[in-house]
Amino acid sequence: MSMRQRLELRHAQQMVMTPQLRQAIAMLQMSTLELSSFLASEVERNPLLSLHDGSGDAERAPPTAGERPAVDAAIRRDDPGAVADFDTGRENLFEPDAAPPAPPPGPPAAGPGGSPGAGGRSDFEAFEGDGGMAAPVSLAEHLCAQLALARLSSAARATAEALAGELDEDGYLRVDLDDLAARLGAGPATMAAALAALRACEPTGVGAVSLAECLALQLAERDRLDPAMRALLDNLAALPGAPADRLAKLCGVDRDDLRDMLAELRALDPRPGLRFGGGHADLVTPEVLVSQDGFGGWRVEMNAEALPRLLVDRSYSARVRERAGPASGEKGREARLFLAECAQSASWLQRSLDQRARTILTVATEIVRTQAAFFEEGVSGLRPMTLRQVAEAVSVHESTVSRVTANKFMATPRGLYELKFFFTTALAASDGGAALSAEAVRERIRAMIAAETPGKPLSDDHIVAALKAEGVELARRTVAKYREAMRIPSSVDRRRRARAAL
Repeated sequence: MSMRQRLELRHAQQMVMTPQLRQAIAMLQMSTLELSSFLASEVERNPLLSLHDGSGDAERAPPTAGERPAVDAAIRRDDPGAVADFDTGRENLFEPDAAPPAPPPGPPAAGPGGSPGAGGRSDFEAFEGDGGMAAPVSLAEHLCAQLALARLSSAARATAEALAGELDEDGYLRVDLDDLAARLGAGPATMAAALAALRACEPTGVGAVSLAECLALQLAERDRLDPAMRALLDNLAALPGAPADRLAKLCGVDRDDLRDMLAELRALDPRPGLRFGGGHADLVTPEVLVSQDGFGGWRVEMNAEALPRLLVDRSYSARVRERAGPASGEKGREARLFLAECAQSASWLQRSLDQRARTILTVATEIVRTQAAFFEEGVSGLRPMTLRQVAEAVSVHESTVSRVTANKFMATPRGLYELKFFFTTALAASDGGAALSAEAVRERIRAMIAAETPGKPLSDDHIVAALKAEGVELARRTVAKYREAMRIPSSVDRRRRARAAL
C-alpha cells in the first residue's frame, strides 16, 4: 500500500446561517423575561434603538414588502438538519451597497433557562446568556419539578400544577377548592389525586388549608400523628392561655406527655413556603390571551404587555449624518458606516420581533382550534395533538412549533397553561372514529370506577369491555397501567375495602 501526498482543488457550494437568522430563531424560543433582557442589552449597544415607554419622538420603522419574506422563509425552514435553507433569501436582508452588520460583541443578557418541555438547550448558545447568575427557584417551580416525576395522569398533574400556582407565600391554599375545580374542569377524583400529590412534595406541609392541617402533614411524615396529637391539633385554637390540665385531659395524656407534644409542635415549620421566598416570586406574563367571543367561539390574541415595542430614533440618525458629512474626513466616514450598521441591525431586530409575534399567534390559534373541547369541557376534553400536526396545519417546520411553545404561556378562562400542556398522545378508536387523547381515556376509566357499585367493583376486563363498547380498544394490561398510574387499587382491593367499611 503506497501513501503519497497530493494537492487537489474541489469546487463546492455551501450556504451558512447568517447571524441575523440565528438571532431570529433564538428570539423565537425566548420567554418574555429572556426577550426583555435581550432587548435591553441591544438597546444599550445600539444608539438608534429605544423601548417604547409612551414618550419620546422615536418612530417605528415598518418592514418593507421585500424584507419580510426573508424572515418568513427562514422561520418556515428552520430544520437543524437543513442549514443550507437558512441563507436562501439573504439578498433581501440588506439594502444595496450596504455592509452587513457585524455580530455584536459579547453575549447578551438573558433570563432563566428554558423549561423542561423546551427540548433542551438552543442551538445558538450565544443568545442564551450562560454567564449570568441563576435565578432563585420559586416554590411553585420547586413543586412542579417534583410533580413532573410523580406517577400521575395528565389531568391530575395539570391540576396539581395549578394548585401549586395558587399557593400563598406561606405555602397554604387560600382559595376555594370547589371553585378552582369547576374552573379547571377537574372531577372529585382528579382533585383528590392532585391534592395528595401536592401534599406529598417537599417541603412537607405545603398545600394545607389551615395551620392544623400543615402541622398534621409534617407529623404524619414523622409517624407521630397519633390520636393524642390529632386531638391536640383539633384544639389548636385553645392553646394560648389554656390550662395544661384541661389540654392534657382533652388529649388523654398526662402533663409530661403534653409537654413533649408541645415541644414537637414547636419544632415544626408553620410556614413551609417561606424558605423559597414566596410562591409567586417570579410572576408569569402570558404571551397569549384566550377569551370567549360571544358567538360560541374563542378569541385568541397576543398580550400587549408581553409584546415589547422597539423603536428607531430616526431624528438622531439624521443629526449624526448631517454632522458627519464628506467634509468631516475619516472620522465622518467611520460614523456613517457605524450608523448604517446600527440601522440595519435595528431594522432586522424589528422584523424578527414582528415575525415572532405572528408565529406565536398563528400556532396558538391552531392549538385553540384543535383543543376547543378542552376550553368547553375541561381536561376530559383534551384531544390528541402533536407538534407535527400543528406544524403541518400552519405550514411551518416541526422544530419551529417546538420553539414557539417553549417557555410560552396562555391565559384562558380555565387558568394559565404552558403551550406544551396541550400536546398529548393519541389512542385510535376501534370503530374508525376520531382518535382520543390518552388523558381523555384515563379520565373515562376514572369516571367508571368512581360510579361503580362499592360491593361490585369493575374489574379491568369489565373496563376493557365497556371502553370497547364506546369505541376505544385497549389491552387489559394498558387499562391496568392507567389505573395504577392514577393510584387506583385493583378490583379485589376495592371489594375488600368496601366490605371492611360495612
